[in-house]
Amino acid sequence: MRQRVLFSSIFRGGNMRVRRIVDLSVPIGSETQIYPGDPVPRLSVHSTVERDGFNLLNVDIGSQTGTHVDAPFHFQDSGLRVDQLDLGLFTGPGVLIDVRGLGPRGRISWDLFSDVVFPPGAIALMCTGWSAFYGTPAYFDHPYLEADACRRMLDLGVRTFCIDAINIDETPSDAHPGVGYPVHHLIASAGGVIGENFRNLELVDFPDPLVSCLPLALENADGAPVRAVAMQLEV
Repeated sequence: MRQRVLFSSIFRGGNMRVRRIVDLSVPIGSETQIYPGDPVPRLSVHSTVERDGFNLLNVDIGSQTGTHVDAPFHFQDSGLRVDQLDLGLFTGPGVLIDVRGLGPRGRISWDLFSDVVFPPGAIALMCTGWSAFYGTPAYFDHPYLEADACRRMLDLGVRTFCIDAINIDETPSDAHPGVGYPVHHLIASAGGVIGENFRNLELVDFPDPLVSCLPLALENADGAPVRAVAMQLEV
């Protein structure tokens, strides 16, 4: 509630304007990289101006396509669905965690960002730099958040975790079977949300960004695509 009151006060002042917007989302189309086994996005023309008097696109995608958020229901049958969550989880002050340079399957450990301050309602933006590999096989060998670091962030009140990779946990492969999805389970148990396939986090180089990653209001869904942005405000 405190977060909402703060933003309401800014807008009521009448002098607020958006100075800059950084697009944190990947496009959704036939070339969108998907998690292994997920539905392949298919976009096709349904209607045209020439034939029907208007243009209309048929969109067939999965709930985890492109830049998206996971609701607790993604890993817990008893968890809230995406349309049941407080929208305050998807808007708030962004806190950049710069962990670039870790290398393939590097672990994002607590000691790498233990000095970071998380204000109330913070949206953690984990910048691994791995979005540079988007669209290639190397994208699946991304850095990932350690469970201990996740627990510490949850203890500090963080409930929204976003990363510029396809998975906040390690993505299993034949050579790297991994240990399951501990971070997904921890965040789901805490009623938090996860954002994945973000990009351009390195461009969020201004203080106090306002982040929005509002999901589509899909009914009873485990997650939904978002158009995530970071905004630099002037008051």
